[in-house]
Amino acid sequence: MIRPLFATAALALVALTPACADSAQSGNMSRAEIEKIVHEYIVEHPEVIEEAIYALSARDKAAQEAAVKDAIKAHADELYNSPADYSIGPADAPVTVVEFFDYRCGYCKRSVDYVQGLPAAYDNKVRVVFKEHPIFGGISHDAALAALAAGRQGKYRDMHVAMMKLKSNDDLTQDKIDSIAEGLGINVQKMRADMKSMDVQKQLSDALALGDDLHVDGTPGFFVGDTAIEGANQPALDEAIKKALAG
Repeated sequence: MIRPLFATAALALVALTPACADSAQSGNMSRAEIEKIVHEYIVEHPEVIEEAIYALSARDKAAQEAAVKDAIKAHADELYNSPADYSIGPADAPVTVVEFFDYRCGYCKRSVDYVQGLPAAYDNKVRVVFKEHPIFGGISHDAALAALAAGRQGKYRDMHVAMMKLKSNDDLTQDKIDSIAEGLGINVQKMRADMKSMDVQKQLSDALALGDDLHVDGTPGFFVGDTAIEGANQPALDEAIKKALAG
């Protein structure tokens, strides 16, 4: 992050030199002389680069946060009220938390107990909605389809937690998915057929498209109201929930 920002700040300073040269023509200062002055000033006052970097970083962050808030507003119904989504907690809970996740995401795995415990932790005033977002592709994509297909048999949560509880990403294989499903009493043959169905395929593609529209670049990604929380930042998520509950 620092290197691109440094380059941007430096380019901004260099870009000023033609204007300086134009304004200094009456003083017969050449471009080279002005560039030398700028260079010497930066060498003597390197803190201006640091200040420029922080200013650019703050501006970019503010712009990104504004873009995400606009995206949340534009896609609020898809995000919080899709009838296709699986969730835990009361349907009429005053606060809804949405999680985008990948079954091979280590931070998602470490957060599973915390996320599953949110409704109870907040006296059933919180509902958690799950959105598959298999950014790693491959077996992650198949695992997401398997969870959604398991949901057709009333076993979404069980399948979700079981795959999240796998200790290693290497443990997530096609055989392991079938083994977990069988152990949960899921009809594996039907699950595999449902994974190929248009409904399940569309449910996953819709979730992926929504994540892209909401600028979900990594997992886990949480949403509460008009607030987005990147990563497994439990303190930030708790703060957002408490703020939402306070009204």
